[in-house]
Amino acid sequence: MLERIQLPLPAIGRVLSDFGGVYAANAIVAFLFAASGPVAIILAVGASGGLSESDLSSWIFGSFFVNGIITILFSLLYRQPLAFFWTIPGTVLVGPALGHLSFPQVIGAFHATGVLMLLLGLSGWVRRAMASIPMPIVMAMVAGVFLRFGTGLVHAFRDDVAVALPMTAVFIALSIAPRIARYVPPLIGALLAGALAVWLLGSFRAPPGALFSFADPTLYQPQWSWAAMVELVVPIAITVLVVQNGQGMAILSASGHQAPINAITVGCGAGSIVTALFGTVSTCLTGPVNAVISGSGAKHRQYTAAIAVGVLALAFGSVAPLLTRLMLGAPPAFIATLAGLAMLRVLQTAFIASFRDRFSFGALITFIVTVGDVTLWNIGAPFWGLLIGIAASWLLEREDFKHPAV
Repeated sequence: MLERIQLPLPAIGRVLSDFGGVYAANAIVAFLFAASGPVAIILAVGASGGLSESDLSSWIFGSFFVNGIITILFSLLYRQPLAFFWTIPGTVLVGPALGHLSFPQVIGAFHATGVLMLLLGLSGWVRRAMASIPMPIVMAMVAGVFLRFGTGLVHAFRDDVAVALPMTAVFIALSIAPRIARYVPPLIGALLAGALAVWLLGSFRAPPGALFSFADPTLYQPQWSWAAMVELVVPIAITVLVVQNGQGMAILSASGHQAPINAITVGCGAGSIVTALFGTVSTCLTGPVNAVISGSGAKHRQYTAAIAVGVLALAFGSVAPLLTRLMLGAPPAFIATLAGLAMLRVLQTAFIASFRDRFSFGALITFIVTVGDVTLWNIGAPFWGLLIGIAASWLLEREDFKHPAV
């Protein structure tokens, strides 16, 4: 059921000849996005869930190093810009779960999610599975779990306005200056402004030990918990297959690429099983990174930008402890502001997709239940939000199930 790869594989000389300045620039911008706000989200979720510095460092290693290998492999096999990283909505789902589940139990759910996606990819049922769940209800769950990052941005102004204000001001200034933002993305500008503010204020507090060190990832023994499986496996799989992969494939399609959906699903499943060994949330086909690397240049050469992203990810993952200590040494408002700014557009998109037209009542119920954050039978609110929202739509919006999505 897997899509056929392009043989023969390109030699190193061919890859280098296809590479060029525009693809290098796109790769750097795309990678900097992945290495800024999304990493801040990992740290925010992990810190709130009580994870240690070594846990977070291992998570970041898996996010970059393992997914960098997958990115390089798939881009070579299919001669397309196929960049893989980790699911941001899935990461956010883990935050509340760590309040009542142990990290090994969550890791067990990561493994199970990987197995589920691997089987779906090999079976060829992915398109059918993606079409069976109403997207507005899924996005309402996403909006519900993302909302706390928006409120966290507001709280950052209350807690440390000297850091939050310049970061937000630079983000807004670059957002309304698209010509400059093409070279300095707003999120990167916010990160630099925050780093400067932290340095000027002298509020950086380095954790004990050497600041620089190479990655020494932890191999985790998973624990199997039915509560963790019920709460996390299906919601994380949905965020990967429907939200993240769906977005990434739509972006690639708009750029003229025909993404190999079954192979991508298999890659996400196998990759998730491997990254879970290091305590990393599930692998996905990333939307924003693929949007940048497929946005310009000749279509048949864009795969080289993805390979460059993969190489940068390998290097970054190799020094994951350095990044972790730098970020953890900054004041909490720095991470909260960076994560909040990174989530604003995603949160906006989630609300628009949830309440635009179809399944709007079910989406509202899903959002309310998810934000309510009530755990029942040791199973977190996002799962109940999905379940109750779909039930509400089935009872009160049955006509929406009879018409295909538009």
